[in-house]
Amino acid sequence: MNIADDISFDDFDERNSPRDKTTGFDLIIERALSRREFMGGVISFGLGQFLLSTRSASAKNSHLNFTALEDTKMNNSFAFDAVVANGLDTVTVPDGFVASPVVKWGDSLFSGVSNFDETNPLTAEMQRQSFGDNNDGMSLFTHEGRLLLVVNNEYTNNRVFFHNRESGKAETEDDLQKNMAAHGVSICEIDFIDGAWRLISDSPFNRRITAMTEMEIAGPAAGHDLLKTRDDPAGLSVLGTFNNCGNGVTPWGTYLSCEENFNGYFSSSDPDFDVTPEFARYGIGVKGWGYDWNKIEERFDISLEPNEANRFGYVVEIDPKDPARAIKKRTALGRFKHENAEVVVAENGHVVVYMGDDERGEFLYKYVSDGTYVEGVSTSQLLNKGVLYVAKFYDDLRGAWLPLTPETTGMPLAEICIHTRLAASKVGATTMDRPEWVAVHPDRAECCCALTNNKQRGVKPNKGGDEQTVGGPNPRAKNVYGQILKWQPDKGDHTASGFQWSLFALAGNPQKHSDEKAGSRKINSGNMFNAPDGLSFDSKGRLWIQTDGNYTDSGDFEGMGNNQMLVGDTQTGEIRRFLVGPRECEVTGICWSPDKATLFVGIQHPGEKGGSHYPLMGEHLPRSAVVAVRREDGQPFG
Repeated sequence: MNIADDISFDDFDERNSPRDKTTGFDLIIERALSRREFMGGVISFGLGQFLLSTRSASAKNSHLNFTALEDTKMNNSFAFDAVVANGLDTVTVPDGFVASPVVKWGDSLFSGVSNFDETNPLTAEMQRQSFGDNNDGMSLFTHEGRLLLVVNNEYTNNRVFFHNRESGKAETEDDLQKNMAAHGVSICEIDFIDGAWRLISDSPFNRRITAMTEMEIAGPAAGHDLLKTRDDPAGLSVLGTFNNCGNGVTPWGTYLSCEENFNGYFSSSDPDFDVTPEFARYGIGVKGWGYDWNKIEERFDISLEPNEANRFGYVVEIDPKDPARAIKKRTALGRFKHENAEVVVAENGHVVVYMGDDERGEFLYKYVSDGTYVEGVSTSQLLNKGVLYVAKFYDDLRGAWLPLTPETTGMPLAEICIHTRLAASKVGATTMDRPEWVAVHPDRAECCCALTNNKQRGVKPNKGGDEQTVGGPNPRAKNVYGQILKWQPDKGDHTASGFQWSLFALAGNPQKHSDEKAGSRKINSGNMFNAPDGLSFDSKGRLWIQTDGNYTDSGDFEGMGNNQMLVGDTQTGEIRRFLVGPRECEVTGICWSPDKATLFVGIQHPGEKGGSHYPLMGEHLPRSAVVAVRREDGQPFG
């Protein structure tokens, strides 16, 4: 949610950097897609398994209508009654389970800092020592018998964050510093004490990483002229990380935090500033999102310090176990709106990182290290030296990873790492419907990616002028529901250049539509959803699906209720709803306790439009939180 207007990040970027309004697809999109045309197209792509079942467009919706509920019974040991879609202002879980907050925005990490108090708002200094706002991706680490929860803090909704200001905006320098301190990453020790998960105050591992934390620039782009600034003429050191979305974990025990919508934090004091094509491709323009950090930090003013924006949009590596270890931005993994970073070690020992660029018409990537991972041997160069690839999909259900190298792009390696989107366009990668989280199956070479939605599919090109053709893994024009992509690398080798792809699920609403908007065959009134976002496989190979979509429960989204979390079987296509979040929230971020008895889930921006008081009852300010979900009998999930 944009803090200044009730529009999405992408819509704001389009306002800042409008795209061409007329394309060859404008004429095509004028023709209504009939059910027969859609099915014919699907069959031509070899996606017969996604034929739409016959449904009535006039079917009456009811939260209690579980049509074909048998389809959602999963063929595994995890038994629970599917949760009904709803609009309640709480976290709804199945019978036999309980959900309770573990840590919330403003909870202090140290005993000398007052806890959140609505009548006595946080100062900047208090926020620097308290849990950040709008938590997203997270992981749990075990170290010396301690459990360290590491959580991204993506952004702030200023109307909530500055609840003490009548304007709903920052009014003082301390307000701005507080806002910068609410972003980044929170690291806190937690423990299960007296039947509940609790934050351990004053743990030596508790710390905040914010928009002002010093970190190194590492990899091929380090020291490049495009990264040099007045404060850092060497181009090797940068202050801060922000808009941290999804995450990843390395096999050597570090945390990867992903910088996503970094562009909106930059603006220009000169209204006539000439925005370069490179800036326009990344949505960087004269107007920002209203954070106004440039009022106290000139580096956020592109007319005064144009290279500062090039220093964000990376994957950031953090060692939660060692506060003294340098934090590093890994430029070899590319610069774009990173959603998450899914790490896997291929059978040949090379480290592979899958990543999505969360914007309409952008791309899906993977990185393959030059070196191999060997436990106990230095890992310092595994995320510095390697090859970045971008995905190309073909209608015959085949795909290829195209290398982004000086030879294939005509760009120096450092510039490929800084202007990755431009490099991907040069090699003809497939424009995607906002690729978000990527998840890799724990027991077989199988990957999934959430393609959350794309209302510009078949309507406009992306910001680089690449056409958003309808077809392949993006089979629907003006896609408002999204889909989940699945692929298997050739010969089970994650380093292979080829892969076979299919669609695990097309989200939709079978109670409102009987055409392509109904979704794929396994989508029914008991499990329908929109905008799949977070994805994660658990140790049993079950795919957990988190949504960040339309929660109006009306129109095309009638019957879907609040955002939710579902669990799927990628072999059978079956999906069941496990959790429904409170009003106006996004469900995002997931990890498990070591004994698999607790599932930690993120609840972001509840009440972003003023319609929630979660997690407290009554007239309280809504606060993002990490929630622990457990079985009432305390047993593992299965």
